[in-house]
Amino acid sequence: MDHDLIIIGGGAGGLAAARAAQWVGADALLVNDGPLGGDCTFTGCIPSKTLLSAARDGLGFDDAVGRVSQAIDRVAATETADVFRSRGTRVLEARARLVTHDSIAVGDRRITAPKIIIATGGRPVMPPIPGLDTVDALTNDSVFSLSSLPASMTIVGGGPIGCELAEAFARLGTAVTLVEGLPRLLAREEPDASAVVERSLTGLGVRVMTGVLIERVESTAMGSVRIFVDGQEIVTDKLLLAVGRVPNAEELGLDELGIELTEGSYIKTDDRLSTNVRGVYAAGDVTGKLAFTHAADEMGRLAAGNALGKGQRGRYRTHWIPWVTFTSPEVARIGMTEAVAAAHGGRVAELPLSEIDRAITDGSEDGFIKLIAGPKRFTRGLFGGQLVGATIVAPRAGEMIHEIALAMRVGMFTGRLAQTVHAYPSWSYGIQKAAGQFFGDVEGRTARDAKG
Repeated sequence: MDHDLIIIGGGAGGLAAARAAQWVGADALLVNDGPLGGDCTFTGCIPSKTLLSAARDGLGFDDAVGRVSQAIDRVAATETADVFRSRGTRVLEARARLVTHDSIAVGDRRITAPKIIIATGGRPVMPPIPGLDTVDALTNDSVFSLSSLPASMTIVGGGPIGCELAEAFARLGTAVTLVEGLPRLLAREEPDASAVVERSLTGLGVRVMTGVLIERVESTAMGSVRIFVDGQEIVTDKLLLAVGRVPNAEELGLDELGIELTEGSYIKTDDRLSTNVRGVYAAGDVTGKLAFTHAADEMGRLAAGNALGKGQRGRYRTHWIPWVTFTSPEVARIGMTEAVAAAHGGRVAELPLSEIDRAITDGSEDGFIKLIAGPKRFTRGLFGGQLVGATIVAPRAGEMIHEIALAMRVGMFTGRLAQTVHAYPSWSYGIQKAAGQFFGDVEGRTARDAKG
């Protein structure tokens, strides 16, 4: 065999797998047909959060774009092919195709390894909107390349990407319309979280349209886009699509090798990230599990450890993975929502930000902390059971959620959170107050049964 491990794809999942191979001294080959870093570095997390930060700081469009470019350059410089080569990973800048369970083809060259990890990521989906092929629609792959600030923009998709970019461009001065086909924004989150984000965006001047569908689009003589939605007509300078992602799974030879796919054409794996073909694993967005950089990182490390039989090994647990929508305020979640927990005997402790002293001092009272506990194995509800989910809507929710993530990962008794002394007046002090509700009255609030 030429190598111990072949990794196809140089995004978050592939780079994590390469690092895991480095840690155990394995001979790994990383094959990628573009610059390392993937969507997160160049068109996802880094540019979007930088643009949001710049807009909140009051920068103009040109300065904001300059900050985005600088941030991308700094992060990309830490994960170049030369950086990975210097740490022991062989890097081949090319397109690969699987030939057998232990070999790939790169052009006319055949390369072998007993284990292969596919981590080719995903890309924005182009919805079947009549007339879409006649307009110059933006996605997160192209929006950060704009040379000037649009006077108006219509964003299709009220998920995390759509909401974050709606806030960023509204703060920069663009007249933003946000269109979502489902009844509310952030449909995967708690309804109360959706309501807070909608209020925030509306307060910034964003026109929010939910529960409506786009009938068709067309170009105007002036180069703008005319959108027909729910019997209304919107004329906008730019149309931005943020309606989901599809896997980069074509031209890999999956069908020929017999690798099983899901209904959405994602690569199907078990909880150890192994496909149905012996020796072939998959990690990251291409699996369709959770399309987040940190989820891909976890999958990449586990896939490499399981494939090599050393290093970090084990099962990938989706319910242990937190995620954050970085709007103002942030929305952070992990595990079950209340509606799901209702069918599992869940109990809920909820605390509005208006009852957290730090929120009062900062003047940021629109939000809440919701902790969801369920029975713990063997001990059931003793000491409050264990946490099975949480939603936090707060300015620092993205930092606060990790205390919950740790508690869930180690199976901590909910009582430990209530007992742990939190600094006052910190945002996380609210977690201690909320956890106390599982044991009795805390300033007039007690835990209740989850509602479906």
